Amino acid sequence: MDEDLIKAYRLFLKDSIRKVIDFSRTDQNRGVAPPPVQKPCPTDAERIDLTPCDRFGALGRIDLETAIRNRESRRSYRREPLAREELSFLLWATQGVRQPPFAGHALRTVPSAGCRHAFETYLCVLNVRGLAPGIYRYLPMEHRLLLEFSEERLDEKIRRAALGQHHPGSAAVTFIWTALPYRMEWRYGLAAHKVIALDAGHVCQNLYLACEAIGAGACAIAAYDQEAMDALLKIDGQDEFTIYLASVGKKL
Repeated sequence: MDEDLIKAYRLFLKDSIRKVIDFSRTDQNRGVAPPPVQKPCPTDAERIDLTPCDRFGALGRIDLETAIRNRESRRSYRREPLAREELSFLLWATQGVRQPPFAGHALRTVPSAGCRHAFETYLCVLNVRGLAPGIYRYLPMEHRLLLEFSEERLDEKIRRAALGQHHPGSAAVTFIWTALPYRMEWRYGLAAHKVIALDAGHVCQNLYLACEAIGAGACAIAAYDQEAMDALLKIDGQDEFTIYLASVGKKL
């Protein structure tokens, strides 16, 4: 191993950079308006209503100890489709908004450094009742889905972009989280990037536990072809790029 590179990359895990940043020069402290809490979309874009969080009823009723004990990465799934109500619950559990946005912030169901929430949630939908296969994006401020586009042979393309791993191609849906780093950089400057990575873990753990509550399994995916995954989502790979994935389907 290259010892110098190892030391350099380990530095990313530390918070030493905070000691050398002049936080008075961040865009927030310079009076720059905060970036939008949700990626904009055309006003005439097709939006799909989701089940409101106050109508989940008995869905997801499981005690926390059981959910934690049963949590594991599951890569094989039944062919049974995921219900739209179940998908609504998973989206709310991972990025749902608890209070209306204020001053460029939105309190959600997961923690985030400075309440900045640097992620967008895309979905590679293959087997969800009532939804055609395609790439969708969650609109957390509205609790709706946006159909980004349909795509032929989507199961094959998501497998290839995931470096040949089979489970994204056989899952009911794969969650693909992208980072918009400026949302965090606006407040923290060069100290933003470590906490973006930490925040991704918070989101995915909520997905694991929420999946246990509906009899589904999840498998986090950190190994993927960066350029191919960004291209699949049709994002620029610079100001927005894929940071984490998780496949979801009904347990065998």
